[in-house]
Amino acid sequence: MTDDTYFPKWRLKTHGVIAPDERMPAPQTLAMGLQHVVAMFGSTVFAPLLMGFSPNIAILMSGVGTLIFFLVVGGRVPSYLGSSFSFIGVVIAATGYAGSGANANIGVALGGIVACGVVYALIGLVVMGVGVRWIERLMPPVVTGSVVAVIGLNLAPIAIKSHGATSFDDWMAVVTF
Repeated sequence: MTDDTYFPKWRLKTHGVIAPDERMPAPQTLAMGLQHVVAMFGSTVFAPLLMGFSPNIAILMSGVGTLIFFLVVGGRVPSYLGSSFSFIGVVIAATGYAGSGANANIGVALGGIVACGVVYALIGLVVMGVGVRWIERLMPPVVTGSVVAVIGLNLAPIAIKSHGATSFDDWMAVVTF
């Protein structure tokens, strides 16, 4: 990358590991972009529906947030900011949402989400000023790895219960996986 501009100048790379200052050829970039859209779109639409929010607003705001993030990091971090499933339990508990239609107590949920955003921004400022060593001491790999493993183990029974209704469905899942 060159330092004469805020946004990076990428070099084309056709094989191996793609570094932050390199990019793939256009066909590969388009294929990866399509895969990313398919992966993110379900959660961006489904999470708001589970909380009684408008999926249209969620998509709009995730686009606005992604553009702001892109400008803040100067295009150096390829990231999409979408809906989060981590708020579903808290939103349902705080608002008493019954699971259908619009959430009548959406203000309570949005206030909590904005408060979380402020805390997240403050932590970001602390990390910018102090660095990441305190986070690495607070949450070493054994802690973060254990959390990820526990989340996966807790989700495994849901996957088992949700297997196909017929043996054909089970075989189709195995073949297409």
